[in-house]
Amino acid sequence: MGPDTDAAVAAARTAVIAPGTAAERWSRRPGRHSVVSMPRAVWNDLVVAESDDTVMVEGNHYFPRSALRTDLIRESDTHTVCPWKGTASYYTLTHEGRTSADAVWYYPDPKPEAEMVRDRVAFWKDVTVVE
Repeated sequence: MGPDTDAAVAAARTAVIAPGTAAERWSRRPGRHSVVSMPRAVWNDLVVAESDDTVMVEGNHYFPRSALRTDLIRESDTHTVCPWKGTASYYTLTHEGRTSADAVWYYPDPKPEAEMVRDRVAFWKDVTVVE
């Protein structure tokens, strides 16, 4: 992680979320997740991402983008909007004829209150995060 990312995470950990804002209504207090073992995102017995530097937001591990196996993903046309994080983009996992559409999401340009997820990815559907 670079100094800009470290500063953004530090700011997110100490930020005061204003009552009544979208961030206050939709978030749990984000921050680096302390782990005993290294979290791994697993799909079809393949480790898709692994890092001891995840950020927990709304119960999801956000892994550094650099931890993601790029040989298993392809860009999706799907986009969704979170009221406080912004517009999410998705990747589809693919390997040996198997796919999991939109199983990986990320925020390419998160809103200011969600800077802690910039350059990070999270998983759902049939991807399991194990610690």
